Amino acid sequence: MNPPAPRALIAEDEPLLAAALRQELARAWPALEVVATVGDGLSAVQQALALRPDVLFFDIRMPGQTGLDAAVELADAWPADAPFPALVFATAYDQYAVQAFDAQAVDYLLKPIEARRLARTVAKVQDLLAQRHASAAPAAAMTPPGLEATMAQLRALLQAPGVGATPPPPPSQPAQPAARLSVIQASHGSQIHMVPVAEVVYFEAADKYVRVLTTEREYLIRTALKELIEQLDPQEFWQVHRSTLVRATHIATVTRDEAGKQHITLRGRPERLPVSRLYAHLFKAM
Repeated sequence: MNPPAPRALIAEDEPLLAAALRQELARAWPALEVVATVGDGLSAVQQALALRPDVLFFDIRMPGQTGLDAAVELADAWPADAPFPALVFATAYDQYAVQAFDAQAVDYLLKPIEARRLARTVAKVQDLLAQRHASAAPAAAMTPPGLEATMAQLRALLQAPGVGATPPPPPSQPAQPAARLSVIQASHGSQIHMVPVAEVVYFEAADKYVRVLTTEREYLIRTALKELIEQLDPQEFWQVHRSTLVRATHIATVTRDEAGKQHITLRGRPERLPVSRLYAHLFKAM
């Protein structure tokens, strides 16, 4: 029995580049059906979940949500009984990005797209899809070892200069470690509250703000969560979700529901917080 025709989704915010990729794909892989083309990360996640394509072509730089962030969100929401799509990132040439992709064995395309490079990517993706079809269990690609490998790649890319949140420093300016925060300055009306970091239970991104929660109070600050992460001790504060950073010593329990999703309860706070698949590796019984 022949496998069904492969299906792809393109996420690219520049219409001319999206059209060029579709055109080159039609030449390099005539059997591939492009089921949707979107221009932002949020739409990419929504359409991918709705259409379940076999291949994703995600531009790294998109408005609102990067291609990498979209891939992380999609991997967290993807049903466990379906193989995760083959993922290809598109990026303008950047030595840091290329080194990161090469190190993590994630396929990528440099813009503008070259036919020869695209042919190699197509061959690689075709081989992956053929291996999945040959398997007796189509969901084998989403078994824990395979899923964890995908998550490990995405975690590494999030931290890589030029790919994740932190832009690479100019060659003449070596990166300097960020100073550790000891006090959070949170304004409220005409007052500025000085909140010791030692009292913070967790941080949570919410719209344009970050919520700062202690055992007794909540504050709002405008500093982005990604900036805070760089100024906090990763041994003290664990990222458990793309929007949540928790003090490790305040984590009381970790539970897994029937769908396999993890949640944590906290000492000193009543909330149950979700743990994304990307960070589930943090919680393993000793």
